[in-house]
Amino acid sequence: MTAAAPRREGHGLVIGKFYPFHSGHSHLIREAERRSERVTVQVLGASVESIPLETRADWIRESHPGARVVAAMDDAPVDFGSDAAWREHLTVIESLLDGPVDTVYSCDAYGGELAQRLGAHWVRIDEGRRINPVSGTAIRADPAALWHELAPAVRASLTPRVVVLGAESTGSTTLAEALAAHLGTLWVPEYGREHSEVREGGLEAPWRSDEFDLIVDRQIALEERALRRVPRPVLVCDTDVLATALWHERYVGTVAERLHRAADGHRPLLYVLTGDEIPFEQDGMRDGEHIRHDMQQRFRDVLAAQPVPWLEVRGDVPARVQAAASALEPLLAAHLSFAIPLEARPMDEQRALQRAAAHGSAAYGAAAHESATNRADAHGAGGRTGEGDGRP
Repeated sequence: MTAAAPRREGHGLVIGKFYPFHSGHSHLIREAERRSERVTVQVLGASVESIPLETRADWIRESHPGARVVAAMDDAPVDFGSDAAWREHLTVIESLLDGPVDTVYSCDAYGGELAQRLGAHWVRIDEGRRINPVSGTAIRADPAALWHELAPAVRASLTPRVVVLGAESTGSTTLAEALAAHLGTLWVPEYGREHSEVREGGLEAPWRSDEFDLIVDRQIALEERALRRVPRPVLVCDTDVLATALWHERYVGTVAERLHRAADGHRPLLYVLTGDEIPFEQDGMRDGEHIRHDMQQRFRDVLAAQPVPWLEVRGDVPARVQAAASALEPLLAAHLSFAIPLEARPMDEQRALQRAAAHGSAAYGAAAHESATNRADAHGAGGRTGEGDGRP
């Protein structure tokens, strides 16, 4: 006999910080959607956290398009024993509602009191995280180890790019592929080479400026698809917008400021310039060795003038891979770190940060910086409510 489906409630509510959004959150929302006629998901973050609220809300909207997703800052201290703190949180929560709540869904115990204060029922989903043994705390502590728990939209948002570039016949494609293999991730080939093979008139026809816009658009599209599929939190790219802008100079003869502006808005974590000390190899598509060293110097000059870290690698492929990987390691560690969430901080610090936030962003930034420098960043570990993914 088939078990009866649960009775569907009217308006279901899920709240959390979704810092970051993971499979446990998605399971909770799916259950709410299955059990309720409509569902509101509230993303409640604190000013001290390092992922923008709208980014988190967009993650959920993509994965759960049927839910109503809203977001707001909630800098009130997280103190489950304080009636005053509950009232502060409820002011934010109720301001985001578009109607009465019938059911509150949560994994953590705070959901019971929240439901009572809203005059709603409480349904606890996956108590003890037996179905989805994952938490935001664990992911913040080691994102790479729990990368599989993140949705494609989250992976795309959190994954940094390392870009390999260089003059002709300096081994950039070889290095990009080898570096990706070393890192256990994907690499994106150079679309411009494909375009060179299929463009009208072939290599002999004069290049038009607008062709480089097409190359940029398709290169970024390739990156965006790859970012959603990376098995590790890093993507290797064989060229990018900045390199395309330099090839525009070479083939059109003018500087395309629009491409440089696009490059400024699409910066990677690291640039790796492949050295031009290796023998030149003509493959039928290259200008020739006479132009290679001048282009290499142009790459050096442009890279030196922009803010992204870069290095030039020389030697055989293993030596280049090792140099690039060594430079990348500390940058990845910094990129994949998260500010300590509000509820994982001592209560006196939470209250100090709340007061600073109320007095403006400058005061808040100073208070947050002082608290961060006065103690080690444990990625939320050890906080009294650190294992919870929601908040009252």
